[in-house]
Amino acid sequence: MIRYFRTFLMAAETASFSAAGARLGLTQSAVSTQIRRLEEDLGYALFDRSGKSVTLSEEGRQLLPDATRFVALYESMKGSAQARPDTAPLDLGAVSTVQSTLLPKAMQRFRIAYPDTHVNIVPGMSTQLLTQVDARELDIAVLVKPRLGIPPELKWVPLLHERFVAIAPAGAPADLKTLLATVPFIRYNRHSTGGQLVDRYLKRHRLWVREGMELDEPAVILQMVGEGLGCAIIPADLVPLRQTPNIEEVPMPGPPLFREIGVLVRQSALKRAPAAALIEAFVAVAPPTGAGEAGEAGESGVTPALPPEAA
Repeated sequence: MIRYFRTFLMAAETASFSAAGARLGLTQSAVSTQIRRLEEDLGYALFDRSGKSVTLSEEGRQLLPDATRFVALYESMKGSAQARPDTAPLDLGAVSTVQSTLLPKAMQRFRIAYPDTHVNIVPGMSTQLLTQVDARELDIAVLVKPRLGIPPELKWVPLLHERFVAIAPAGAPADLKTLLATVPFIRYNRHSTGGQLVDRYLKRHRLWVREGMELDEPAVILQMVGEGLGCAIIPADLVPLRQTPNIEEVPMPGPPLFREIGVLVRQSALKRAPAAALIEAFVAVAPPTGAGEAGEAGESGVTPALPPEAA
């Protein structure tokens, strides 16, 4: 909550959310989000908003002196603790496939160096986790790389390129167009980054589907297909594809389809030794499958490596 008060003071000083964001290293949307959540917590509006300008409300003017003292007191408390070891908790976001595969192995490595650091693990889809890192609600997130690029105040550490495969119950048609026209399609949630990749692939290749169901857990979709409930196109490197019975892989026309999974972290968070160690643990356990290949996701191959700040 202290960061919200810092943002409030800067916005009050500059009378602009965009100017406050520029000084704090935040996007304008992140400033707006923090101010809105502070207002929701306090129960009243802090600013009167008119077009692109903002002015303090009467309640905001009354709060200003207390907020200034509050932030100053916190800074003095923080200064007296600089020599202490970093034992603050880490807030880590992760998409579902990472939670069930890479996360346990990464935490095992991380615990060797930091056995007492509390890690709060937050689930979510990539779009949600990106917003939470941008708003400083998460220190680190392991997610699918955003299509629209990475904000300059954030750092992207690639882990793997994961290929998509078309899967069907045993005995289903082996031609994808025929399969999709005759067997119910189990969609990867279109609100997720991976689901949007699948949707664009289908439209690009003019493939029409028989809608069956839609969910955002690739491992569960794999089980559904194994039970004969439909066919699907899912990212395959982090699910037990080969170990699931009654599954057949169906060739997909066109260039291979990939998504890039990596770690998103704030530049400032990399200065914390536990955060850097956790990222290093994810890099160490990431499988090489698909690394260095490019697909229709529009991502070029990269060798997973820590940035200099986290080395």
